Amino acid sequence: MLKILIVVLLIGVIISLFSGLVFLFKDAEKPDSRRTLHALGIRITLATALLLAVFYGFYTGQLRLGTNAPWHIENAEAPSETPPE
Repeated sequence: MLKILIVVLLIGVIISLFSGLVFLFKDAEKPDSRRTLHALGIRITLATALLLAVFYGFYTGQLRLGTNAPWHIENAEAPSETPPE
């Protein structure tokens, strides 16, 4: 469930980033437009929530750094082959 939340927040940050870029170009002639500012605020909020979710995952042990990759599991289970001497 936490990994799904992290992916959703990351997608939200990316969408907010591109919407801010679009608003920046569309509202170039409108000095009183605040759509770019609002997109930036949403992006900062989503990025903060994303960082908190990642830190929470590391704190609770739901996320681990580098030890749960599939190639680490295969190497740990495979017997080590030493050449005969």
